[in-house]
Amino acid sequence: MQKQTLSKKRWLRLIPIAFITYSLAYLDRANYGFGAASGLAADLHITPGISSLLGSLFFLGYFFFQVPGAYYADNKSAKKLIFWSLILWGGLATATGLITNIKLLFGIRFMLGVVESAVMPSMLIFLSHWFTKAERSRANTFLILGNPATVLWMSILSGYLLNSFGWRWMFIFEGFPAMIWAFIWWKVVQDDPKDAKWLSSQEKLHLEEELLKEQQGMQEVKNYRDAFKSKTVILLSLQYALWSIGVYGFVMWLPSIIKAAPNMDIVTTGWLSSIPYILAVLLMLGTSYFSDKTLNRKAFVWPFLLIGAIAFYGSYLIGTSNFWLSFILLIIAGGAMYAPYGPFFAIIPEILPRNVAGGAMALINSMGALGSFLGSYIVGFLNGRTGGFGASYVFMAGSLFLSALLTIWALREAKTPSKKKDFKVSA
Repeated sequence: MQKQTLSKKRWLRLIPIAFITYSLAYLDRANYGFGAASGLAADLHITPGISSLLGSLFFLGYFFFQVPGAYYADNKSAKKLIFWSLILWGGLATATGLITNIKLLFGIRFMLGVVESAVMPSMLIFLSHWFTKAERSRANTFLILGNPATVLWMSILSGYLLNSFGWRWMFIFEGFPAMIWAFIWWKVVQDDPKDAKWLSSQEKLHLEEELLKEQQGMQEVKNYRDAFKSKTVILLSLQYALWSIGVYGFVMWLPSIIKAAPNMDIVTTGWLSSIPYILAVLLMLGTSYFSDKTLNRKAFVWPFLLIGAIAFYGSYLIGTSNFWLSFILLIIAGGAMYAPYGPFFAIIPEILPRNVAGGAMALINSMGALGSFLGSYIVGFLNGRTGGFGASYVFMAGSLFLSALLTIWALREAKTPSKKKDFKVSA
């Protein structure tokens, strides 16, 4: 009974806060695609190539500061780091609606990536301090649901804001909430269970014992450098980079892909752009539940990436001959790409001890940022160069296919004992 009460308290208090925080972060990075599709590029005289670079520049800033952010969150305070990140990224996102100079836009997009770079690893570290192995895939999923769920409502809201007020006010309206939310975050969260006034001493002790028990049997890894040299971590970093090429190529350019269809207005584009994320939310919830139920991670990661690759390639084969059939395959691709996030980010805390797990997740996420940079830029470049979307579909399909293969290889490596390591993961 006590265990159920403790679990309920944590889920009800922390998960909504984590979800909203990441949702606001994702809102302020993903709405650029809507701005670019509706006036920003024309007003600032931005060419398709420069627009691709601007859309992807966020991820370059995001790439460089993941590991330092994770180190600060793990050794100092995730609460403090995310508080200041909320204020700064909200301000930068709002400033996007005020600029008249393309040079300033370059700076804002890069700095937005820098400021947001600590959010994902810090939130994963934060949740790993509060939720056990049997809960972690679901906890991670509810965090990362802020990604597709945000794009879902953002697609609709942005369409109406653009139609009614224009791209400048869209950025202003959608950037300001993060600065307000920072103070709610500061008031509600604590870095560790021992600091929570809303838990009894017995509840704190029980949770700390459960989390400590998970660390028993893991081989000691002295520092980040040793963790980063792990073959499993290297393979998962490459896997996540390729996976992110598909995800962010899709997210950044789906509005433009739909908008190019005959007789398509921006409001309809917004509604249609939201549909893949409805499927994504449903698949993420189901996948994380069964992954935690079985404590099997591999079986809930690579098959979905393979499905995404096949769907992208099928959409390429259909081409422009049948927009709606092609769009249905894009819906499947989008849902399949999002489904494995919860199980994937539950892997590292299960194979590496707590002192280095946060840094390893940050390294993997930073490689994902590099893949996101390449994905959003190359997809936009291919669309502009070829005058269609077929080449970018093949590019994203190939990236996801390789990502699926690397998942199998990485987790097979994690199960293989050696004299130097004893990393194990359920597969």
